[in-house]
Amino acid sequence: MKKILIVDGGPRRNMNTAALCDAFEEGARGVSPEIGVERVRLYDLPPFRGCISCLACKLKGRETGLCAVRDSLADTLRAANGADGLAIASPIYFSEWTAMTRAFLERLVFPWLSYETFSCSAPKKMPLAWIYTMNAPESMMPGIRQHLSILEGAVARALGDPAPAFVEAHSTVQVKDYSRYAMDGLDPAAHLAWREAHWDADLAAARAAGRAMAEKALAAKR
Repeated sequence: MKKILIVDGGPRRNMNTAALCDAFEEGARGVSPEIGVERVRLYDLPPFRGCISCLACKLKGRETGLCAVRDSLADTLRAANGADGLAIASPIYFSEWTAMTRAFLERLVFPWLSYETFSCSAPKKMPLAWIYTMNAPESMMPGIRQHLSILEGAVARALGDPAPAFVEAHSTVQVKDYSRYAMDGLDPAAHLAWREAHWDADLAAARAAGRAMAEKALAAKR
C-alpha cells in the first residue's frame, strides 16, 4: 500500500481549499486500491507552534530529519516524512501561506537542512504537490510566487521532485452571500463570474494532480 498525505492548511472546512483537497483525494484514490490517502486539517489540531529554534534536530549523532518537539503536530510531521506523496494545501493570505501552514513547513523543513553542507534532504523521496486558493487574480501570481518560491524550492529539492504539481484557484468566491459583508470593493460579481467560468477546471486540475501523484507513487521502487 502506498500512502499519500494531504495537509490542509485552510481554516474553513467547507470552502475552496477543502474542495480542492477533496478533488485531489478523489483523483488519487481512483488510480488503484493500492493507494491510501491520509488527510490532516491543521486547524483541527490542538494548538501547536512553528519552529522554536531549540536546535535539538541538529545535535550530533541524533539527526533524525524529524522535529524533536512533541506536540499535536508531531504525528503529522512523522506521516509527512514517511509518506509516498505529499500534497500541501493553503489559502494565500497577504501573499503567504496561512499561519498554520507556515508553522508546519518550518517544523517539516528545518530538520532536513544541514548546517554542515547546507543541503536540504528529506529522509524519504516522494512526489510533491502544492494546492493554493486565493482572492487575488491570476495576474498577481508572479509577485506572490516571489514570496513562496524559496521555501517551495527547498521542499521540492529535499523530496527529490524537480517538477512538483501546482493547483491554483484564483479570484475565489469567499462567502456565499456577499450582501451580508462589507466587501463591495472586491467586485463580488466579477468573482462569481470567474468562478462560473473556471471553478470546474480548477477541480479537474486537482483531480488530475491527485491521479498523477498516485501514479508516481506506484511507479516508485517499493
